[in-house]
Amino acid sequence: MIERNIQSRIQGLLKRNPAVALIGPRQVGKTTVALSIAGHCPSTYLDLENPRDLAKVSDIEAFHVENREKLIIIDEIQRLPEIFATLRGIIDKERRRGAKVGQFLFLGSASLELLKQTSESLAGRLAYVELCPVDSLEWLEYQKGTTLQSQLNRLWLRGGFPESLLTKSDEDSLAWREDFLRTYLERDIPQLGPRIPTETLRRFWTMLAHHQGAMINAAHLARNLGVSGQSVTRYLDLFVDLLLIRRLQPWTSNIGKRLIRAPKIYVRDSGITHALLNIQTFNDLMGHPVIGGSWEGFVIENILAVTSSRIKAYFYRTSGGAEIDLLLELTSREKWAIEIKRSSAPALSRGFYTACEDVQATKRFVVYAGEDTFPLSQKTRAISLTDLMKELNQ
Repeated sequence: MIERNIQSRIQGLLKRNPAVALIGPRQVGKTTVALSIAGHCPSTYLDLENPRDLAKVSDIEAFHVENREKLIIIDEIQRLPEIFATLRGIIDKERRRGAKVGQFLFLGSASLELLKQTSESLAGRLAYVELCPVDSLEWLEYQKGTTLQSQLNRLWLRGGFPESLLTKSDEDSLAWREDFLRTYLERDIPQLGPRIPTETLRRFWTMLAHHQGAMINAAHLARNLGVSGQSVTRYLDLFVDLLLIRRLQPWTSNIGKRLIRAPKIYVRDSGITHALLNIQTFNDLMGHPVIGGSWEGFVIENILAVTSSRIKAYFYRTSGGAEIDLLLELTSREKWAIEIKRSSAPALSRGFYTACEDVQATKRFVVYAGEDTFPLSQKTRAISLTDLMKELNQ
């Protein structure tokens, strides 16, 4: 089993909060993490997709009384949103009994639905954590003793969903991801309420994969899909809420420059990007036009997987050509500018240096496909993806 670094963080939050919500897309490993946590403390697990477990929580107060001294893990919590109002009363009653923490661990596959239902009912009582697909540090720890670059290439090609990553062949991995896409489009999204034709959503998702890392033109996509611009915005919001698409916002502080203000769009998991584009092998990826955008998205997701929720992520671009692929705002005064290059011999344009001066970046990095760290200029270092992730962890 791949050890997920987020587990210790969740255990720490359970020691300080009555409830913790672990959110992430389906099949990303939430249940595995939860059951591993359950192995370290008295607990009981309920899956609300199981009719028998759903019946158990029809009277959640009675169920809690019988399991008061256990951690109650409730999977697919978004299927029963009305439960949150009752849970608030249970948590407050336990607080009055002695400030008991670590009562509930919720697992959810849709951030919007979960956040909507809990924002008011459990305000001040619930901590949120997002489980991302397996990142480079987790994967390389699991693959100790193997060649670094070949294993990173495997993770990049197949993506970080554990079952896709651990299959015996690239062909099996692609078949798993195709099933994943089909399940989301034919079952999961309709369960959330939207009545959108499956084929339309598939085409839309594929269009986003083709434009990985670009600022999309909603009107252009709408014409190709035969829908309205409002529908395109609604589809995009849906995929963002399902944690399948990232909308990376521009850094737009007033610095007297003409700034690009449209967000950049990424399919969050590189393996899903490649499945949408029918890229099966690493050689296929090397010859595909999406390679640059795919690598950029892969690097960004890995970096953001190890950053604190307090760190804000943006990109920066001016109409004059100054650009930073990823800008991390650690504090109001500390900003890390990160340029992403697929080349093993990276070179920087004047636009990056100009952008760093514009935003007053305190650190400057170029993430490239090699393994060494070396200076590119007095203030800028070339660095491997995993070394930058370790630096952020520190």
